[in-house]
Amino acid sequence: MKLFLNGFVFQLRLARRSPDTFQVCATAPLLTVIFLAINKYTGAGDLTSFAVAAPTLMSLWMLALSTAGSALTEDRDLGTLEGQIAAPAPMELTFLGRMCSVVVVGLVAFAESWLVAGLLFGRWLPVPHPFVLTGCLLATAVATAGTAGLLAPLFVLTPSARTVQNTLSFPFYLLGGVLVPASSLPDWVQPASRAIFLSWCADLLRDSLAAPPVHLPALRLLAVLALGAVGYGTGMVLLHRVIMRVRRAGTLSQT
Repeated sequence: MKLFLNGFVFQLRLARRSPDTFQVCATAPLLTVIFLAINKYTGAGDLTSFAVAAPTLMSLWMLALSTAGSALTEDRDLGTLEGQIAAPAPMELTFLGRMCSVVVVGLVAFAESWLVAGLLFGRWLPVPHPFVLTGCLLATAVATAGTAGLLAPLFVLTPSARTVQNTLSFPFYLLGGVLVPASSLPDWVQPASRAIFLSWCADLLRDSLAAPPVHLPALRLLAVLALGAVGYGTGMVLLHRVIMRVRRAGTLSQT
């Protein structure tokens, strides 16, 4: 727990000075304005919940990708990554704490989107299921941090983590049902979509902002957490193997 908290506090301090954090906080309101403006002038039904949910999930995933890539890349450039790997303390717990820190910061995007919808468009979105909403946001944060851990081995091996980040942004938004519900995707894509935790998060987040009762919220929250745990577990196993390989070869600074 101490290692987790050390990573959490350390990354939280870095996030206050990170351009990526400010970029995410500035992007979420702008995306909300764009989505609601399109909704208003196309005469479609009220899609406020979509306009609030989409920027929130996009901001979380964007910040997680950015921080996961920059954290290990900066550590390698500064020459501190070798010391972390050589230390007896497990690097996996510290990394998870760092990732959880930034995604908690990313939850500010939900408040920003909700306020923009109300202040600029007069669409004060009610919260008929506050407990489900809170559980969904927390589970999404944990699953985002865990899934980003799956990418850690790629960021260690890839000279430019930014390439991986750009590749895994918008495909995840689409397959994850962030922009449109996963049920609207072609039938042959939907099984792959359900394997992405964002699709469960997006559906549950929109349902928690709608008036009808939420169907099986506990089971859906469990699915989000399970997918995040699978991603984190797989990522840490791969990261351990990568670290052992580069440690034996002595090529960590060259990867």
